[in-house]
Amino acid sequence: MNMMTTKTSSIDNVVEPDWWRGAVIYQIYPRSYQDSNGDGIGDLQGIVQRLPYIASLGVDAIWISPFFTSPMRDFGYDVSDYCDVDPMFGSLADFDAVVDTAHRFGIRVMIDLVLSHTSKEHPWFQESVKSRDNPKSDWYVWAEPKPDGTPPNNWLSIFGGSAWQWEPQREQYYLHNFLKEQPDLNFHCNEVQDALLDVALFWLNRGVDGFRLDTINFYVHDAQLRDNPALPKEDRNATIAPSVNPYNHQEHLYDKNRPENLAFLKKLRAIMRPFGAAAVGEVGDAQRGLEIMGEYTAGDDLMQMCYAFEFLSATQPTSDRIVDVLSQVDEVASDGWACWAFSNHDVMRHATRWNLPPAAQRMFATLIMCLRGSVCLYQGEELGLPEADVAFDDLQDPYGIEFWPEFKGRDGCRTPMVWEKSNQHGGFSEAAQTWLPISSEHLQLAATTQDEDPSALLHHYRKAIAFRHAHAALQCGEHADLAAVGDVVHFRRMNRAENILCVFNVSDSPSDFELPAGDWKPIGAELGSANTSADGRLHLGPWQACLAIKSA
Repeated sequence: MNMMTTKTSSIDNVVEPDWWRGAVIYQIYPRSYQDSNGDGIGDLQGIVQRLPYIASLGVDAIWISPFFTSPMRDFGYDVSDYCDVDPMFGSLADFDAVVDTAHRFGIRVMIDLVLSHTSKEHPWFQESVKSRDNPKSDWYVWAEPKPDGTPPNNWLSIFGGSAWQWEPQREQYYLHNFLKEQPDLNFHCNEVQDALLDVALFWLNRGVDGFRLDTINFYVHDAQLRDNPALPKEDRNATIAPSVNPYNHQEHLYDKNRPENLAFLKKLRAIMRPFGAAAVGEVGDAQRGLEIMGEYTAGDDLMQMCYAFEFLSATQPTSDRIVDVLSQVDEVASDGWACWAFSNHDVMRHATRWNLPPAAQRMFATLIMCLRGSVCLYQGEELGLPEADVAFDDLQDPYGIEFWPEFKGRDGCRTPMVWEKSNQHGGFSEAAQTWLPISSEHLQLAATTQDEDPSALLHHYRKAIAFRHAHAALQCGEHADLAAVGDVVHFRRMNRAENILCVFNVSDSPSDFELPAGDWKPIGAELGSANTSADGRLHLGPWQACLAIKSA
């Protein structure tokens, strides 16, 4: 495999505090990236082994999903020790090797911090549950039952059922926005906030360059425990939870999205600042996601980036939808910074979700590299992996098991990476059985196979990332003249030195487009960009882009 890369610079976040602006971040789901010890589960040493490949993509940073000590009820998003590595992934020394190796390649390391809740097995909860007057008695969200013994309010869990679980030892309910094994921390307790800031400092001192903040808008709950109002049926959507989940029936005013959260985010940013570290927050809200993104990234004392779920939804973005989303960002987050993603570990892979032919996958890869904001790519996206079909008997995800068969859960996007076609497990593992089965369809798209084929999607992603890095206007410039004409979406990206026209046909039919006035020179031929014509008319094939730069 071609492992050559020009990203060999050292890392100095203090010198480059805005390294995150316009960065391309590659998400690694460690259970499924590379198994180095033959147990069928990916690990940190596996990431070290594959860092040359990651560097060959040209990305600026990696985001590693949770690898902390955990009983793995939600595969690491239920943390029982924030400051250690679960033995299945290796050790702290292995993590140090990831950081050191990544930095040698000029790649920054971001880790997934899960601050809104812990595992029931965390020592903090084990103490809190003992009594109502112990030192950590208020570190979690405890509440009295109603007089009839039912939960204190109507809040629901994303994973199904009430968000409250009865605990006989305290004769109280505790809050869990996700699994009952994931009790929510009480951010109204200053000691909790201080403990979590110490966790962030632990990893900053260990050399990490930033954080992906899981469920960032869930940290603080309404202290009065008020009921959420009902959401009108016409306003419901399945962006955050599947349509069969009654979680969509509420407007989540009180169980999340609380304004008090901003004070904690300012504290977190303050401890990150001396390290030049950056954070990208996951905003999980189906109605106000972009608005909250704007709130959390405004100014220079909150989070640098957030992502909402508009382009992680089930419906393929049309030209009108793209314009609508980007226009909303301009309106509600003009002082903030978005981080765009089409796929991640929680949603069906977008090649399947949007039923994209190869040409469309290329076009969308080019599009995301031209958007104002930063970019997250999910492992295997660069190979065009479709969603894997995981049988019910092979399911691991409790979310899918709960709502099967209407919702099959998240395992289909979490199956192991495929590195080589000939290996029984695609080069991922030498184990007799991997933690999730590997799709035979994926084997045909293995990284080594694509690396040897100049026309493969993998090379398009490398070229698109390189194109973004070659043009500062695409990384951190402004955008203007955003509009849709039929199936064509177009906008300009510009800074003082560059004025780049970006035109995309987001359909399977040819389209014509009239170029704006000016001397536009075509660029991006390596990405299949259409040529501009002398008559000012642009002829776009199905799923074709045109990139052009205006002469001074």
